[in-house]
Amino acid sequence: MVDAAARLRAEGLDPSPWSNGPGDRYEAHEHGYDKVIVVESGSIAFGLPDLGETVDLVAGDRLELPAATRHDAVVGPLGVTCLEAHLRVGRLARVAHRPAGGW
Repeated sequence: MVDAAARLRAEGLDPSPWSNGPGDRYEAHEHGYDKVIVVESGSIAFGLPDLGETVDLVAGDRLELPAATRHDAVVGPLGVTCLEAHLRVGRLARVAHRPAGGW
């Protein structure tokens, strides 16, 4: 995979890494900013309860979440390491899942 951090920086974003262990969970919540998440290793499933959808992400996948999008998450069996960048509200028009190689 091409260096995801470099690709995000080339878009003018400032990514920060985070990671969680297998099976870790985040309850449904929302943010006051737009957010881009890229999985570097492992996997994570993001639930979008207001849309009735779940988005499964693996290494190289990207998820774009506009501000005020309720989401929860469950980390996969091998844990997960992600990059996350915050954008000002309104930069993202809709939730978008971009598979590895598709962004």
